Amino acid sequence: MTEGASSHAAGGRTRGDLGRRITQRRTELGLSRQETAMRAGMAPAYLQYLEERPTADPGAGTLLRLAGALRTTVWHLTGGDTELPPGLGRAARTPRFTELTEAECRALLATHGVGRLAVPADAGPLVVPVNYQVADGAIVFRTQPGATPAEADGHQVAFEVDRIDEAFSEGWSVLVRGPARAVTDPDEAARLDEQAYTTPWAGGPRDLWLRIEPVAVTGRRITV
Repeated sequence: MTEGASSHAAGGRTRGDLGRRITQRRTELGLSRQETAMRAGMAPAYLQYLEERPTADPGAGTLLRLAGALRTTVWHLTGGDTELPPGLGRAARTPRFTELTEAECRALLATHGVGRLAVPADAGPLVVPVNYQVADGAIVFRTQPGATPAEADGHQVAFEVDRIDEAFSEGWSVLVRGPARAVTDPDEAARLDEQAYTTPWAGGPRDLWLRIEPVAVTGRRITV
């Protein structure tokens, strides 16, 4: 595949994104580099090269084998679906819904860093994405005073996290409901600062922590 073809397949994304997507996908599947390389019929050293070298430019055959090994599509690996909302894939013929236990829901919550916060407002509920983490069983996130997420303070809110596998029409979602409050205790805020493993994607000074105490935690998984 030529450089121009790679750029076109990636939907305008840089070729360096390919390695990140390969690594992310095999991590989601719980596969080691050795296992992935064996599935794709390539040397582990070459897979390492693809993951770590931004200038790697594999051919169409290699991409097809990798997509098959990682149970996804070339389109996804090359970033063609980056700007599209999830759920556009074709539904499975015989989908199965399974209710998740609270323990399963909490375990899934602890593995993700971006969720959707539903905030009550005068004109109706507003839904915004926030970077979050789980601390002492609660959902915590940072924002700034006056921002939409800050309006959650003192209200009952809903918080949702999901994961969708377009290639296989599978996924899950977890919904948390409960009261939100601003963290006003300096010691608690400092502890959350120390535990934070990411910074808000929105950038800028966002040092107001909010905490959602889960009252109801529900979820379900769809498989084929």
